[in-house]
Amino acid sequence: MKILVPVKRVIDYNVKVRVKADETDVDLANVKMDINPFCDIAVEEAVRLKEQGVATEVVVVSIGDAKAEEQIRRAMAIGADRGILVQVEKPASSLTVAKILKAIFDEEQPGLVMMGKQAIDTDNNQTGQMLAALTGLAQGTFASKVEMADDKVNVTREVDGGLQTVSLKLPAIVTTDLRLNEPRYVKLPDIMKAKRKPLDKKVPADFGVEERSGVSVLKVEAPATRKAGIKVASVTELLDKLKNEAKVLS
Repeated sequence: MKILVPVKRVIDYNVKVRVKADETDVDLANVKMDINPFCDIAVEEAVRLKEQGVATEVVVVSIGDAKAEEQIRRAMAIGADRGILVQVEKPASSLTVAKILKAIFDEEQPGLVMMGKQAIDTDNNQTGQMLAALTGLAQGTFASKVEMADDKVNVTREVDGGLQTVSLKLPAIVTTDLRLNEPRYVKLPDIMKAKRKPLDKKVPADFGVEERSGVSVLKVEAPATRKAGIKVASVTELLDKLKNEAKVLS
């Protein structure tokens, strides 16, 4: 079985994000970039399935600028077999990404699409669901556990009431949550080996997809600065402040 894993290039989650002075976008100058954490988990899970003998090939795809090759190489250092970079001139919308992935799915015919539930930059949580709609495949979102069973995949997902397990007939789409696994540390020898793995470079036009979006960014601004907290000497003082200053107690 082949597994297709989309990954996105985002600002490293440890980096404090800065907004440009003109508030048109986030400042990416000299900022460390990495694989989106949820995508990282998807790559790890796909590689684990390959190591278990369930999958025979893991293909990683990224849709972004030329620099996204770095994230594809890192995914291949984790254990993916080959990569596809679809270069776009500007950040692609969720729908554009889903359309490109649909075309790649039709071409590659994977048994499973494993992808992060959302990206930590746009935070949309849309692409997996849109891809499922375009392909007509069953989907298991927010996966905290994935088990293969013959021609099906059982996905345990986190919902408001606890845990829900769904059984999906393959091929299917699974979006990963944080508790699914802990990605491995990438070793230098694996990074060197990844440089020799095949990487195809494409553009949206190769898949018959037009780069267009109905959404435009009007303004980006940093969240309001929070006031510093205070320490109280006793429970009595705390209750007094909650009642008379914060007005959250009656």
